Amino acid sequence: MKPMPAVFAIAVLYIVVGSGGFVSHFPHHWQSEDILIEVTELVAVTCGVFLLRRKNWARWLAIAWMALHVAISFPVTTQVAIHLSFLIVIAWALFRSPTRGYFC
Repeated sequence: MKPMPAVFAIAVLYIVVGSGGFVSHFPHHWQSEDILIEVTELVAVTCGVFLLRRKNWARWLAIAWMALHVAISFPVTTQVAIHLSFLIVIAWALFRSPTRGYFC
């Protein structure tokens, strides 16, 4: 089955953002927060890859990843608004009824 355009776009976005973030945040000196940042970037790539592979759990992981970004954006109102907007759009796209049948 060919990927749905919305799912394909979100999956590619997660892969690009995760890969780009992994490379750009790659530290010269490892500290505990650097490892956590790199792990979250790898989670984004995992979401993208498994969204393309039609795995239902990847939808939930993608939502959790965005929700984490909403939570860590506090108290900066602009960042919270941007991340929350992305969360709403992604959740709508991945959980609307035509898309639900795509995942196994």
